[in-house]
Amino acid sequence: MGSVDKGLKPLRGKPMVQWVLERFAPQVDEVLINANQNLDTYSQFGCQVVPDEIGGFAGPLAGLHRGLSAAKHDLIATAPCDSPFLPLNLIARLYEALDDKQADLAVARTGDQPHPVFCLCRKSVLPGLTAFLESGGRKIDAWYAALKVTEVLFDDEADAFSNINTVEELRTFEG
Repeated sequence: MGSVDKGLKPLRGKPMVQWVLERFAPQVDEVLINANQNLDTYSQFGCQVVPDEIGGFAGPLAGLHRGLSAAKHDLIATAPCDSPFLPLNLIARLYEALDDKQADLAVARTGDQPHPVFCLCRKSVLPGLTAFLESGGRKIDAWYAALKVTEVLFDDEADAFSNINTVEELRTFEG
């Protein structure tokens, strides 16, 4: 959508970020919003807004880094603002796998496609993530290749992980 802040784009009468918050917030104890623009607007959703600390357009990993740095808890879950229909049991399913496998990171997966921006991770990964980002690393899969990762199959909810990247995609979800 170009330089448009996707989280604030309206979908069915409310901003996409609000859809995400309504589905995500009941699953966690604390919600932080990682945003680098429109901070005042995002703060109106009643959550602490935390901008990236690491510059250089580090993408989703910079947001995860900031969340890990700012969160009060030992487990951090993430979901993007452009996926408004995430599963209502996302965190429970990720937690079960993380705990069972004693993994560092649990990632949602549909079919052969991992969705690493839908994850639950231990705060203990923060030093490694910091080093990765400071060395110029930006690719999520390259970062988590060094971690103990478990993938959680969500084939029953493949559409829940659709992200809305274009105006055309936004229109298809309006109906």
